[in-house]
Amino acid sequence: MIQNRPEIDFSKLSTFSIYDRKSKVTLDEFASPWRAGNSFQQFLDGLPEILGGKDIKHVINAIVTAVSKQHTVMLAMGAHVIKVGLNPLLIQLLEKGVIHALALNGAGIIHDTELAMAGKTSEDVAASLDDGQFGMAKETAEFICMAIEKSLETSEGLGHAVGQAILDAKLPFANHSLTANCVRLGIPVTVHVAIGTDIIHMHHAFNPKAAGEATYKDFNTFASIVATLAHGVYLNMGSAVVLPEVFLKALTLTRNLGFEVNSFTAINMDFIRQYRPLTNVVNRPTLSNGTGINLVGHHEILLPIIACGVLEKLANEINNCR
Repeated sequence: MIQNRPEIDFSKLSTFSIYDRKSKVTLDEFASPWRAGNSFQQFLDGLPEILGGKDIKHVINAIVTAVSKQHTVMLAMGAHVIKVGLNPLLIQLLEKGVIHALALNGAGIIHDTELAMAGKTSEDVAASLDDGQFGMAKETAEFICMAIEKSLETSEGLGHAVGQAILDAKLPFANHSLTANCVRLGIPVTVHVAIGTDIIHMHHAFNPKAAGEATYKDFNTFASIVATLAHGVYLNMGSAVVLPEVFLKALTLTRNLGFEVNSFTAINMDFIRQYRPLTNVVNRPTLSNGTGINLVGHHEILLPIIACGVLEKLANEINNCR
């Protein structure tokens, strides 16, 4: 039994005025009501200056500033970004000079090739796993394995090799391919493979030696672009492990070699908060200086908002300079 309990007298509570208190949220930061017929820029301006609303505007402004001042904007992305239908917007950003370098994981070239080849991609894994048919599409494996094999002759990296193969074969939907458009536009496209993670690694025509050499060349290219990232923007979209690890290694490599890769904005975009992207992209690389932002949400919603916001702002800058 507790002895000598004090009497609690609520009337003696000390208080202060709300007008003297510092508050974390003010009406100035609230959303603006929507009016029919408003522009997209008015929609963006009307977002709350709070949490995600504030962050997404920061991302748009950081990209626009980097592009306007001719600093590097790099996009590293998982294959799911392709599967949710974003290639047309990404290709537009490549064509408009917003994205200066593109990095994919191994699955990225699979879905990108299938789109260029057949205008469709993404099989039903659950439906085909029981009988061992998952990943056994003949044309997909043969085409990519042939491109990998050819990279030994041309000394190309893996991303360029696949994009060039799509162009050379004049695949019916090549205009929807990220790798093909990067090759067409002269934009570096790199692919970073972890052996055993992709369906083509199961096929007899897969040459691991050639794939390893090609993806290593791409790591070299990737690191050379990271070396130019000062005051630029790095986006990691939909890659939870492989590309955040590749970025961290490229960053420490370039800093070790004396490149001052600082003062950049690092952005992660994914459905959920993942440890590795938060640690290896958002937090650690920007610890001494720079800005790290984590946006949680669907790629097929977040990217169009950001892309349209960037293109609107860049167009307004051009018009204002006339």
